[in-house]
Amino acid sequence: MFSLDKYIQDSVSLVNLFFFELMTHFALVCPAERGHLNTMLPLGQELQRRGHRVTFFGMLDAESNIEAAKLEFIPIGEQEFPRGSMNKMWAKQGELTGIPAILNTIECIKKTAVIFLNHAPKILKENNVEALIVDQIAPEGGTVAEYLNLPFITLCSALPFNQEANVPPFFTDWQYNPTFWNRWRNRIAYQSGNPFAQPIKNLRLKYRQKWQLPSEQSPDSPLAILSHQPAEFEFPRQDLPQWFHFTGPYHNQTSRKPVSFPWEKLTGQALIYASMGTLQNRQVDVFEKIAAACAGLEAQLVISLGGAKTPESLPKLPGSPLVVGYAPQLELLQKAALVITHAGMNTTLESLTYGVPIVAIPVTNDQFGISARVVWTGTGEAVPRNKLSTSKLEKLVRKVLIEDSYKKNALKLKQAIKQAGGVSRAADIVEKAVSTKDPVYR
Repeated sequence: MFSLDKYIQDSVSLVNLFFFELMTHFALVCPAERGHLNTMLPLGQELQRRGHRVTFFGMLDAESNIEAAKLEFIPIGEQEFPRGSMNKMWAKQGELTGIPAILNTIECIKKTAVIFLNHAPKILKENNVEALIVDQIAPEGGTVAEYLNLPFITLCSALPFNQEANVPPFFTDWQYNPTFWNRWRNRIAYQSGNPFAQPIKNLRLKYRQKWQLPSEQSPDSPLAILSHQPAEFEFPRQDLPQWFHFTGPYHNQTSRKPVSFPWEKLTGQALIYASMGTLQNRQVDVFEKIAAACAGLEAQLVISLGGAKTPESLPKLPGSPLVVGYAPQLELLQKAALVITHAGMNTTLESLTYGVPIVAIPVTNDQFGISARVVWTGTGEAVPRNKLSTSKLEKLVRKVLIEDSYKKNALKLKQAIKQAGGVSRAADIVEKAVSTKDPVYR
């Protein structure tokens, strides 16, 4: 039976919810590194489009990227990390591989965490922040949110760090195989990897004790955890929280700095796009092997150096590829027949968004796990950096270009990404979690 009182009450609740959401001030927290920014900023833009105030709180080196995305920026730690200092730390990553690269990543993350824990509570209070969106790689954001009694959402811009016996650790290139032997191997690998993360965990513990917070059950949000993967690109998971959501990628050209490109130099041949990202991009021999592997193909190779080198600084490469400092990646992927990549999450998902198969050359961190998923989904092949040779790479490039299955599987992932909901679904989840303060179940 219709009830006027209930109708009015429900209407008032909806209006209050609308205005609460309209006025929410979100803080974005993630490393000042392009790969993580390219995931976080489109979500911030979508929330801003919906009427929210969105501010990025972080190192000065992120400022130009935030300005390009037309979001608000408030620096943290200007004295400890003046402009350019974080870029120098991350630039070192391009010269490293394996465990040294992992250790350098952890050192960068730890230094950023110290600055955020020291300064963020006061700055967030002063700016009347009401909710945080925190990169999973920056869990100190969640500790600060708890201290300030603010809701926060976790965003996985890399592979999820959530440990699960059936799923190989993100820092390995092992395939999914839930047999007893492989489960045992996975557990041993997780145990060997845990000490690398312990210094950052200890740092959070120190501040939690200082702020009289309870023991940390999980560094992730108890309300919603977002991954910009589609579920189809992840190994079968059984133990993720019910508030974990695979939403698909958030890629948006308007969140990135404009990049010029000599479009007139494209020949119309099949396009092979090669990028080793913006971190693992300082080893010139990799670009030389890529060029040599593609030199005999009826295709045009475009190499993006990711800002680490200038085209003029490179020796003459076999096959005379088109080499640029930076490339408008999203536009080029729409024309590409194949992508050669370090298997960074952004480039991998952007390639699959356009149905482009992949040859992966993982170097460190979660790139091994991402390349394993490329092989598992049948969307490409992989050869690790330490086993890379021109002959191996040429064999894989030819195989992925010629065999139809890779393209067909890439198109399946394209469709899965299209159906996952992307940034709009992610923003819906964020708004619901923040407005209700309850977990948003999938």
